[in-house]
Amino acid sequence: MDILISEDLDAPAIQELAKKYHVVREPALWKDPVRLKEMIREARTIMVRNQTQLTAEVLSGAPNLLGIGRIGVGLDNIAVDAATKQNVVVIAPLNANATSVAELALALMLALAHKIAFSDRSTKAGGWDRKGCTGIELDKKVLAIFGFGRIGRMVAARARAFGMRVVVFDPFVKADSPHLGEYAATLATKIEEALEIADFVSVHSPLTPETKHMFNAKAFAAMKRGAFFINTSRGGVMDELALLQSLQLNHLGGAALDVREVEPPKERSAFESMDNVILTPHIGAFTQEAQTRTFECVCEDLDRLLSGQPAVSFVNIASAKSA
Repeated sequence: MDILISEDLDAPAIQELAKKYHVVREPALWKDPVRLKEMIREARTIMVRNQTQLTAEVLSGAPNLLGIGRIGVGLDNIAVDAATKQNVVVIAPLNANATSVAELALALMLALAHKIAFSDRSTKAGGWDRKGCTGIELDKKVLAIFGFGRIGRMVAARARAFGMRVVVFDPFVKADSPHLGEYAATLATKIEEALEIADFVSVHSPLTPETKHMFNAKAFAAMKRGAFFINTSRGGVMDELALLQSLQLNHLGGAALDVREVEPPKERSAFESMDNVILTPHIGAFTQEAQTRTFECVCEDLDRLLSGQPAVSFVNIASAKSA
């Protein structure tokens, strides 16, 4: 087969590919690792989102694989190093959903600041609690951005439009980075420097061994009392139990989570009953525009690989073994 799709993915761009190549769609394949290993053995390329676990072991049993098309930007479900060793191209349109994620981060920030979710629930229940729905302005508040890549910078630009002060923590950003001046942002050299002055914390860091549980009990304790925490990156960068405890102790003013440590969560938690917590089901990239850009980008690159051309939106190598 030319293209194996192991999750519930469909788009006009896939339908166009199917006119040219042999496409096999198995929406539930990601749930069956044994069958996945069997089917990927015959695949020339595979398209996944974030549920399919393409481990080094799975990839080792895919001798014909040319490329992996990731519908999204996170790579924690793909063994990129193993793919590179096997000369398999990993495609990820890293900029396709940046605008959508940045807008969601600001939307969640505004929703927390103005108690929009609580106000909506209260009013629909027959209340008119104007005093209880009193919020705060973003103007002149300090926003700490963790991860200053394209999404982080887009968040900074939008936050500046609201009159916010921006502080950045990112070990890959240098003090002389032109982006800092562009967004009038201050660089913190230690995580605590950013946390202790922030009114809002917005996370845009990838999930790596270094960032796993970066936001733990110590980090939440370092935040200002009444500050707000927003995570639209990966659930694994935060310790959910530590966050929950900080909220229950009324240390933090609230939180908005588009991502969770386990997705979807296997059990309900105390988060669901908190008026100062907003939960969304990992919708950062789920706008019509972002989805269209993402599918078109991945499908165009899979077409390139299958026709013997180098990929454009690759994260490891541009060209695969001979097609």
